[in-house]
Amino acid sequence: MASCFPVLATNVFEEGDIQWKILKVESSPKPLLVFAPTEAGTYPVILFCHGYAIRNSFYSKLLGHIASHGFIIVAPHLFCSSMIPMLGSCEVKYVGKVIDWMAEGLKPWLPPKVEAKLESIILMGHSRGGKTAFAVALDHVQTKLNFSVLIGIDPVAGPTKCKITQTFPKILTGVPRSFNLGIPVAVIGTGLGPEPNSYTRMACAPDGMNHEEFYRECKPPCAHFVAKEYGHMDMLDDEIPGLIGGIMSKCICKNGLGPRDLMRRTVGGLVVAFLRAHLKGLWEDFHAILKDPTLSPAKLDPAQYAKV
Repeated sequence: MASCFPVLATNVFEEGDIQWKILKVESSPKPLLVFAPTEAGTYPVILFCHGYAIRNSFYSKLLGHIASHGFIIVAPHLFCSSMIPMLGSCEVKYVGKVIDWMAEGLKPWLPPKVEAKLESIILMGHSRGGKTAFAVALDHVQTKLNFSVLIGIDPVAGPTKCKITQTFPKILTGVPRSFNLGIPVAVIGTGLGPEPNSYTRMACAPDGMNHEEFYRECKPPCAHFVAKEYGHMDMLDDEIPGLIGGIMSKCICKNGLGPRDLMRRTVGGLVVAFLRAHLKGLWEDFHAILKDPTLSPAKLDPAQYAKV
């Protein structure tokens, strides 16, 4: 008898079958970590922007999960120095420089017989890096490469719900469907991001500046998923080196009580399913998750998709 329940065509919430490795690149406009498959083939490229005062290396498990499903991920370290974040507009400018460098500079760093698909690239970012990815897609910097998909992981546009605190460049308009992007967008939020932390009494992803407003201003096609029981930093690695890194990861934002592995697998799986659907026309996994969000390792509410 055929099952009445959705079944994933491939298990996007588990590690993929493709072997990969991390490459450290110092010759680009900003130092990079490149998560690259080692198996011969041509792979889509993701440009990933990290969050405020967070190192690119803190996302190793999440980005490795995505790479194992057949993606090259370029993750610049967008700091003025070791742990001093850039101003928002400078961050956008340097992301543009990294993208321009990728057009010619990425290929020599890739493993043998591994090619980067650079006709258009995917923009993705977390927290303020999610806002940076949106700003780049909205043409706040001109680049040599085009963009195919945009993904915001708990994007944040400012430190408080007060609109005057929105960081530069100010991209949120307060007007529904006002973003003129012209590409598919996925916004993945957290349920605990808007809640204050018991130490700082501040929310890391305040209402009016977080995933809900970003999604509200997107035009179809756009997807919105919220990991209801997890917090703003819960997709980072479990073990973060250094005192400051540990504080940023575990103490600044309200965290979920469940294992971070479930959150990383949820975010990684949603990214892979969304990209397979919109880049390759492989919709089975994405539709299955929309139909039955309980397939996800972490609770999703809502799980929605606006078609064109």
